[in-house]
Amino acid sequence: MSARTASVSRNTLETKIQVSINLDGSGQFVCNTGIGFLDHMLEQVSRHGLIDMEIELDGDRHIDDHHSVEDLGITLGQAFAKAVGDKKGMVRYGQAYVPLDEALSRVVIDFSGRPGLSMNVEFTRASIGGLDTQLFWEFFQGFVNHAQVTLHIDNLKGFNAHHQAETIFKAFGRALRMALAADERMAGQMPSTKGVL
Repeated sequence: MSARTASVSRNTLETKIQVSINLDGSGQFVCNTGIGFLDHMLEQVSRHGLIDMEIELDGDRHIDDHHSVEDLGITLGQAFAKAVGDKKGMVRYGQAYVPLDEALSRVVIDFSGRPGLSMNVEFTRASIGGLDTQLFWEFFQGFVNHAQVTLHIDNLKGFNAHHQAETIFKAFGRALRMALAADERMAGQMPSTKGVL
């Protein structure tokens, strides 16, 4: 596989975002969104997915965090779509179960070329570290629409909202790592009977 890196900028009247990723990295992470808990979650994706990430975000947070979180999902999704290239030789599917104390989440991803999100999570609190838990759905919806992936997220148990979120993002990173891995037996081949993804 050739180098799978991408840099994407998104500049609107609501947000200014710069994202750079290396899908074959070591989990190096530099991020400044201005939203501490979001930075903490994204670091889980980077570390557990072994994806290098550099993220700069300047958003209209005087209104609320909605535009910043949604637009970051969009921009990150665009970067992934660019970095995976033609998808030849990659595993394509990934899944992970991740526990954290009483919480357990499952994430399954398919780099299918078709956007779809199924997210079954009932957070036990409305906010974590000041971040509205509804915005996690907005983040993942933006990501799947622009990365062109199918993504299933299920929080299977948990009563601590921080733990619920952290298991989701760690499992997301692990599922990405599995799906993005090179499959030696599929070297140079498209992982689809369609011949295109």
